[in-house]
Amino acid sequence: MLLKDAQIGRTYVVQEIRLPFQLERRLEALGMTRQTPVSVLNRKGKGILIIKLRGTRFALGYNITQNIEVKEGQPDA
Repeated sequence: MLLKDAQIGRTYVVQEIRLPFQLERRLEALGMTRQTPVSVLNRKGKGILIIKLRGTRFALGYNITQNIEVKEGQPDA
């Protein structure tokens, strides 16, 4: 599923990021890599999310959330 479809209060695990190279590298520098857990704190309109990533809150727009594939649950150990 895509991050834009995520529900508030649930935790998801990043599976794949399909964004332009520089934007993908920027998200990786902020800590969003494959198998990273992401909690959805709030939704603001169409696909705009407030997430918690490695203890920090981020707001992501629709153009970003529609290109991040996630699965529900905890990361594999």
